[in-house]
Amino acid sequence: MTHTPKPRHPAVAKAQAARAASFQLRVADWITKFAGSMNFVYIHAVGFAVWMIVLEKSPWPTLTLVVSLEAIFLSTFVMIGQNRQADFQQAKADHDFQEQELELKTNTELTRAIHVMTAELHRRLVEDLDRK
Repeated sequence: MTHTPKPRHPAVAKAQAARAASFQLRVADWITKFAGSMNFVYIHAVGFAVWMIVLEKSPWPTLTLVVSLEAIFLSTFVMIGQNRQADFQQAKADHDFQEQELELKTNTELTRAIHVMTAELHRRLVEDLDRK
């Protein structure tokens, strides 16, 4: 059984290609994806519990520092993800706008052509009736 990929919106395909071309963006995407997973939560819950019970007794000053630094970096990855989403939404909106403008232009041209043909048919019909 072969797997055929789903067709993608051109803006999505372009954004994915641009992100795949950059090592930094691929790393940021991987970290963002992992940090937003339940595996991340489970690892941290176990890691912090072990740290608090085994490594430090009171009042966990090193753990507080580590958690604070991690929060700083994770907030940066959240912003990277938000920027990526905003860039994608803008690219999609630009593409959709161009497609809609092209469709409007095509529909306008078709409407004008239909009007010209209708007027010509009407003119010929009136001429035929006048001849009779």
